Amino acid sequence: MSDARSEGLPHGPIIALGPVDDAVAEILRPFGPLITVGPAHATPAVLGAAIGLIARGDTIVNTTLIASMPNLRVIGRSGVGTERVDLAAATARRIPVVITPGAGTNAVAEGALAMILHLVKRLGELTALVRDGRWAERESMAFGDVDGATLGIIGFGRIGRRLSAICRPLGMSILAFDPQLDAATAGAAGVKATDLVDLVHRSDVVSLHAPLTADTTGLVGAELLNHFRPGSILVNCGRGGLVDLDAVHAALNDGRLAGVGLDVYDPEPPAAAGHPLFRHPAVVLTPHVQGLSALARQRTFRAMAEGMAAVLGGGRASDVANPELDAVT
Repeated sequence: MSDARSEGLPHGPIIALGPVDDAVAEILRPFGPLITVGPAHATPAVLGAAIGLIARGDTIVNTTLIASMPNLRVIGRSGVGTERVDLAAATARRIPVVITPGAGTNAVAEGALAMILHLVKRLGELTALVRDGRWAERESMAFGDVDGATLGIIGFGRIGRRLSAICRPLGMSILAFDPQLDAATAGAAGVKATDLVDLVHRSDVVSLHAPLTADTTGLVGAELLNHFRPGSILVNCGRGGLVDLDAVHAALNDGRLAGVGLDVYDPEPPAAAGHPLFRHPAVVLTPHVQGLSALARQRTFRAMAEGMAAVLGGGRASDVANPELDAVT
């Protein structure tokens, strides 16, 4: 593509608030140079000239930041979560917020499966057993199987469906709860749709993939945990606010839960001291990276850059967080 200026399209710096792949600069090059800076080092002069903004990780894009960028035409978010982007402020300025909902689907589903296997097979505890020279205890530390187990998936969107697809061949039966899921769609996917209480009561493993809304905040708390099958496993690769960590910790200590896997937290990052749950031997933790595998990163950055280029080129991105907007030119 030729220089955007020769075609009457916007041209100017594109600011990345955090590192991005080289492909991003290449895709956006016709519209201007990519400048990577930390949020604390984004000067008024740099922000004022920018036509594009890439928000990475924990970067907060608030009203003040958007107001400081009078030439801003598009915001790119490397992922699907927009909790840290002021969508109302962006929409008021008619600035599309490009997201990449499908790029990390496989990676997150694989990450959830990895946590499930780690916890079912008690790999952390068995590693400690060998490391500590407690070989004689190996036959007394029972662990389970995924073959024949029931997996309950809360939130049957892209990631929930992918997790179901890779777990069924392992011999797992799948239950799913999602307000948008009907019996026919569930049946076509080889799963059984059910209500929330029935799902946790019948599942050996519960995996969370729901969005964080007013209705789902604190979804897995003391009340719902009372309905979990004793000795079940909980994995959360959705949003940190879906679970009450105090209630989960209590359930792990009294045997209602046998293991917990967390990739997401509220807030992020969690406090330096962490939650007491984090130190439990039957817990596996990752720092919100399951959607950032090598292949997922490539797909995410490319999809984001292509969406931003589409907007800057006078068209529409395939996925935006504020789809009510027309193309911004």
